[in-house]
Amino acid sequence: MSLPPLVEPAADLTVDEVKRYSRHLIIPEIGMTGQKRLKNARVLCVGAGGLGSPALLYLAAAGVGTLGVVDFDVVDESNLQRQIIHGQSDVGRPKAQSARDAVAEVNPYVHVQLHEEQLTTDNVMEIFAGYDLIVDGTDNFATRYLVNDACVLLGKPYVWGSIFRFDGQASVFWAEHGPCYRCLYPEPPPPGMVPSCAEGGVLGVLCASIGSIQVNEAIKLITGVGEPLAGRLMIYDALEMSYRAVRVRKDPECAICGKNPTITGLIDYDAFCGLLSADAQRAASGSTISATELKDMLDSRDDIFLVDVREPNEYEIVSIPGSVLIPKDQFLNGAALEKLPSDKRIVLHCKSGARSAECLAVVKGAGYADAVHVGGGVLAWVDQVDPSLPTY
Repeated sequence: MSLPPLVEPAADLTVDEVKRYSRHLIIPEIGMTGQKRLKNARVLCVGAGGLGSPALLYLAAAGVGTLGVVDFDVVDESNLQRQIIHGQSDVGRPKAQSARDAVAEVNPYVHVQLHEEQLTTDNVMEIFAGYDLIVDGTDNFATRYLVNDACVLLGKPYVWGSIFRFDGQASVFWAEHGPCYRCLYPEPPPPGMVPSCAEGGVLGVLCASIGSIQVNEAIKLITGVGEPLAGRLMIYDALEMSYRAVRVRKDPECAICGKNPTITGLIDYDAFCGLLSADAQRAASGSTISATELKDMLDSRDDIFLVDVREPNEYEIVSIPGSVLIPKDQFLNGAALEKLPSDKRIVLHCKSGARSAECLAVVKGAGYADAVHVGGGVLAWVDQVDPSLPTY
């Protein structure tokens, strides 16, 4: 369905702006009026990472007058494989500041507002209120539900994207003109069920594919041209090079945008999504050791059986000396239990501690009462024990 333009046009374009945007101006559907709408638009990007990088660069190039950036992270070298708004010289810098400088190089006529803070229930409404449109580039479920609910309560549209390995998705959620994110995903997946990009990886160029779709949708909403993805979910498979659209209907029973909403304000999103399952939290309580404690165990030759629950390709990148690889899925289906000795203390670890906590619950449930896991995983080992090893 077509929608009216989201933004009123600015008063005029300067001579230099006409020169810069000439290829837009000669498109009949955009023209002077559409470009003036872009100039007058205020768009917020949540995240300056994989999706935020192409989104910010192309929104700036398109002439969006005001760009907001929400990000409290710093640039890490592992980001550079896909987060193209940052460069080698930006490693260690705040991502928001690095993104601002890159935008200035692309288009000096764009005003950039930085929000160098974590998006929370305490600040989201105030931050979102100053923008016409939200572009969501986050990679965790808690923030996605927070962004959705804030947009519904404020009556704002937001353009959503998601990436994982070779797969990408994109849509437009605007409760006044179609479904919201909760209509598509009423409940988050169980904790630990869906790995993050940090755990499962992502093809770098996939970010450009999905990020450019998000910018395309933002431009359509701002100018009122074409048919936005409201009510449709675009699914992209980079391996097959295929796109397909799935119809998404507004859920009349939706908890926040349905006929009788049960959510009328912001909630505790970490609790709603659950970073760890209840069983994993119980198992890890009092059974978590540090990387340095593991080193002491190994140095003193304690009788332990050290298990790495990551995937084989992760194990190839870096591993803790003496660890045995038994991937997490073998714990979930029970196959791993046959490989665990009964006469040694079981010590589990993963990349950062979440997956090993889930496996710990399985192991304790099988009767290994003294089993423990390493908080912080292999990343903590590299940081606290052996900085010469690589991280990912």
